Amino acid sequence: MDEVTQISAQVAELAYALDTFYFLVMGALVMWMAAGFTMLEAGLVRAKNTAEILTKNVGLYSIACIMYMLCGYTIMYPGDDFAGGLFNSLANIGVLSSSDNAADAVLAGDAYYSNLSDFFFQVVFVATAMSIVSGAVAERMKLWSFFLFSIVLTGFIYPIQGFWKWGGGFLQEAGFLDFAGSGVVHLCGAAAALAGVLLLARVRASTELTVRSTPYRVATCRWQHSAC
Repeated sequence: MDEVTQISAQVAELAYALDTFYFLVMGALVMWMAAGFTMLEAGLVRAKNTAEILTKNVGLYSIACIMYMLCGYTIMYPGDDFAGGLFNSLANIGVLSSSDNAADAVLAGDAYYSNLSDFFFQVVFVATAMSIVSGAVAERMKLWSFFLFSIVLTGFIYPIQGFWKWGGGFLQEAGFLDFAGSGVVHLCGAAAALAGVLLLARVRASTELTVRSTPYRVATCRWQHSAC
């Protein structure tokens, strides 16, 4: 019987290690999507704004990690006491004040992966949602204004609506289905991006469009009877 118990504990320990490793590797793969977002965004803006785009994408990732660590993660995953609710208490928030699984719980099979690896896996999706906003407001929003909104979205907006489904909130209790983060991650980012675009309004093309084609510029100057 002791031998069976020992083997069972070893299997549980191995499973815990593999699941934790899986979280870390998959999180790293998602994290590198940020590099692709950055290159895509930099390629779609004017060359003079490339440095700001790079700064913005590095900054939003840093802000997302800090805000989700300070309050976002525990707002999104408060525990079973807040199941079916709209919002949880702000008491005892922050990953820094929480502890990981005890060794006894791991060996007993009560814990399946490290909570800190889950935090890393979740935070990359927070930054992904904010990256959607970044692309929508490229060349339209001041850098510091964007960083301020990043604090609000990654620290509060995303965790609250994420709690509704992934954290066991009222959407989870209602049977809402979220396919691969299409609602929690992508719809949240898209809704925030749409709100940002509507607030910033469209750039008036007739007065602010930069004409790069020389023949078209000459033709425009002639039509306006002005010197180039």
